[in-house]
Amino acid sequence: MIWFNPQLTLTQLDEFTPGTMANHLGMEWVDIGIDYLSLRMPVDERTKQPYGLLHGGASCALAETVGSVASHLVIDPEKFICVGLEINANHIRSAREGFVTAKATPLHLGGSTHIWDIKIHDDQEKLICVSRLTVAILQKQK
Repeated sequence: MIWFNPQLTLTQLDEFTPGTMANHLGMEWVDIGIDYLSLRMPVDERTKQPYGLLHGGASCALAETVGSVASHLVIDPEKFICVGLEINANHIRSAREGFVTAKATPLHLGGSTHIWDIKIHDDQEKLICVSRLTVAILQKQK
C-alpha cells in the first residue's frame, strides 16, 4: 500500500474537486487500489476540440489531476505539498463520445519527486493517451 492513509475511500477524494478544473470538466473518481488511482472524464462539449475529438489538453488535464492527487495521497499533508513539475503526453488515438479513464501508477516515489505513469483508455479499453507526470514534493512553509 502506497497511500499515507491506508483507510482512504473514493468518497473522501470528492473533497479535491469542488471549484476546480476537474469539477468543470466532469471528472469523477473511479477506483483506488493498493498502488493505483483512477479518474474518468466525459468526452463532451467541455472536452472536445472543434473536430469533435477529445482535446489533447483535456487528456493532459485528466492525467495531471489523477497524478497530482495520487502524489498528495502518498505524502504526509501536514508536512509536505506536491506540485506538478513536468508532464508529457503521447496521444495514441482519438475519442468522440463516452468516457475516458486515466489510471495512475507510480514509477518512482522518492523524497523530493514522484513520477507517475498514466494511461488513458476509452470505454472499449482502447488506449487513447500515455502520459508521464513528474511531481515535486516540497516541505510546507511554517
